[in-house]
Amino acid sequence: MLGCFVSSMRGDDNGALFRNYIFGENGIADRLKKLNHEDYGTDLLLILFQFQVNPIPYLLQNLKEIENYRKNEKSIGIPVIINDDNFFRKSEEGRYDFLKKSILHKLDLLEEVVKKKKLDTDMKKLKEDLNNLTLNNH
Repeated sequence: MLGCFVSSMRGDDNGALFRNYIFGENGIADRLKKLNHEDYGTDLLLILFQFQVNPIPYLLQNLKEIENYRKNEKSIGIPVIINDDNFFRKSEEGRYDFLKKSILHKLDLLEEVVKKKKLDTDMKKLKEDLNNLTLNNH
């Protein structure tokens, strides 16, 4: 139900470093995949977290907090900005903490969309289950 996508500029060392936090051996992507959409409803099959690593100013200006619901795909994209201030200058524990807080914050925003669109997704249960997931090794 929860997927991840990482976008970074070619040759950006921070992009490669960040990908390890998402897709590496201790990455959060595999842990997020443990949450199955069947447990939360049928109207939303995929919530795609679109991590933008050091996005260029033009892209930054045009990113929405949350994208429109795609009824045909039963999916929604949620951009998350990753930069020096909120991620790279933090300790490893701080980085995982930022990821978890960011994802939970975005799910709060998604909850408003779910209500507005009258989707059957149980956001309370999803946020509870996500909050109980350990996203780091500690």
